[in-house]
Amino acid sequence: QVQLVESGGSLVQPGGSLRLSCAASESIASFVIMGWYRQAPEKQRELVAVISNGRITNYGDAVKGRFTISGDNAKNTVYLQMNSLKPEDTAVYYCSAVKIVIGVRYDYWGQGTQVTVSS
Repeated sequence: QVQLVESGGSLVQPGGSLRLSCAASESIASFVIMGWYRQAPEKQRELVAVISNGRITNYGDAVKGRFTISGDNAKNTVYLQMNSLKPEDTAVYYCSAVKIVIGVRYDYWGQGTQVTVSS
């Protein structure tokens, strides 16, 4: 059973930075896509950033130019570096991973980590 464990969420002031980590229970190279989504209260879950095949990245419009996704195969961990944080970045951030096995897609999610941007 694949497990994804997020960490790094915290309270931070506007303009500050945070780095989230998502530790996978197996090699991240086994996933075709890994990424981060977020959900604020009373809002739908939205894309933050994804990385495909370990190198192709895609970002949500709200975070482009401020957030960076990266992976460390040796540590089985995906990171989300968040800079220039804004109050509207406040949300629960979820790590996700997609595996395709014999043509069947499997989606995995972490339990989430809270990020609060406030003065």
